[in-house]
Amino acid sequence: MSESPLATGGMRRKPRQARSQERVNRILDVAEDLFASQGYTATTTNAIATQAQVPIGSLYQFFPDKAAILQALALRYGEMLHQQLAAIDEAELVALSLSDYVDQLIDTTDRFFTENPSYYAIFMEVQGTIRELAEIDEATDAKLIQDLANSLAKRNASSEPMDYEAIAYVLVKAIGTLLWLSLSQEKLFRQRLVKETKRFALNYLQNYFPSDPMPPNNAAGAD
Repeated sequence: MSESPLATGGMRRKPRQARSQERVNRILDVAEDLFASQGYTATTTNAIATQAQVPIGSLYQFFPDKAAILQALALRYGEMLHQQLAAIDEAELVALSLSDYVDQLIDTTDRFFTENPSYYAIFMEVQGTIRELAEIDEATDAKLIQDLANSLAKRNASSEPMDYEAIAYVLVKAIGTLLWLSLSQEKLFRQRLVKETKRFALNYLQNYFPSDPMPPNNAAGAD
């Protein structure tokens, strides 16, 4: 049974040897740089192959076109974010106060955006224009929602699974949207928006986890 386009990120075939995987990674790394610096529209597969130092035929063995490379990049970014956020689900982190838990969640997401500036530069240009990217984004969010719902249930297992899924859905969508929008703002205002996102998330969660005490002076919004 062949893998779905969503699972493979638009690739024609997945590499099965270390040498092929290294070549694909090099293609993606170069494409990331070119899409960010020159723009997705202006970048050609020939330019990607030349800078990656691979024959154009080798590039087409894995990627049928430029859009497929972009989809693979989106899948790689999504997996990076998922792996970083999944670390919050460790048992010792679940024992954190609710305010510290919120800080971990939002700081990790914000750090992902900060450490991967190409993510915003690339996907702002193509946002809403490629259906497959929206599908990859939804699949990434679905994994984050499930992980967060499981983590919240470990803090207090007295509610129904659907309750935690709904709470996680609101948090993932709201935090992702607010932090994404903050990326277009000047540094100081962006930092303020990150704090406001923490304040929103903490106050929202306090409705469902009232036994977690609110920190003095709502410390989640303070330096």
